[in-house]
Amino acid sequence: MNAGRTTKQGQQINVGKDSPEYQRIVGTISMHPEDMKAVGITPGGDVRVRSEQGEATFACVEGKVPQGMIFVPYGPPTCHLMGQGTDGTGMPTSKGWEVEVEPIGAAVEEAGAEEKAREQAGV
Repeated sequence: MNAGRTTKQGQQINVGKDSPEYQRIVGTISMHPEDMKAVGITPGGDVRVRSEQGEATFACVEGKVPQGMIFVPYGPPTCHLMGQGTDGTGMPTSKGWEVEVEPIGAAVEEAGAEEKAREQAGV
């Protein structure tokens, strides 16, 4: 996982970090469509992301990122995933995090219902 700032974040800073639009931006991760399929994530579905430091919940969208990489905008949720060490830079490491991603909520319930229907149909 790699964190960074987006142009939309810069545009929203005048509105304020408490605005719903800004919160939506920092609460959304981008993944490659094939990675989303492999994990069972539907576009727009909620996911739980875990790092060695903690966990956070995000909406997940298909993004123009390389397969195997996840992008997340800097924001309050990413603070739960970062460590406190800065290696002398004053900024916690925010690139190349090893994370686990799992679908939660409706996406999991939907996948479970589909699996149950297949079992009942004998497929």
